[in-house]
Amino acid sequence: MKTSMQYKQELQALIKEKCFLRSEKPIFRLTSGKMSDFYFDLRRATLSPSGQFLIGNVVFETITGMGLAPDAIGGLTMGADPIATATAYCSYLKERPMEAFVIRKEPKAYGTMRQVEGNVEPGNKVIILDDVLTTGKSTIKAIDAAREFGLAVLGALVLLDRCEHEGKKNVEDKGVKLWSVFTAGDFPRD
Repeated sequence: MKTSMQYKQELQALIKEKCFLRSEKPIFRLTSGKMSDFYFDLRRATLSPSGQFLIGNVVFETITGMGLAPDAIGGLTMGADPIATATAYCSYLKERPMEAFVIRKEPKAYGTMRQVEGNVEPGNKVIILDDVLTTGKSTIKAIDAAREFGLAVLGALVLLDRCEHEGKKNVEDKGVKLWSVFTAGDFPRD
């Protein structure tokens, strides 16, 4: 059986091989509108079978390794969705189940008209997830929606922090501790 460090190393190699895009010039437009000479297309990992397996294990071990015991994990659709479901599945296999939930960008206009979907109720303890952190805007939007729904936000976890535009500071200014599995520095641009 592999260790959590081995899973993390395999995930880093997968991201480097499949998701890390570089250019001589800033050709990648970020959600902030700024241009960059590198980009992480993490959906190439989060939506792949091997990526799901590795992410589920790494995120589960990261959360439990910090001594956190959330009732659920989730975040703003679409970046958080595959991370949350992979982690929820892994948590079930490890007999420490955490529910997955989804936060819509806007409340649904029909049916239950909820913005937060899944088996969560007000008062549940949650970790907000996201794939990439740049400015923190989507993570903050998820935190605000979760709190408005009545969820107790224990913290936020991102797969990768680009370490730009004060993303971590912006999230932590909301009173939420933020952790990252990787930073942009883990992927040299040479």
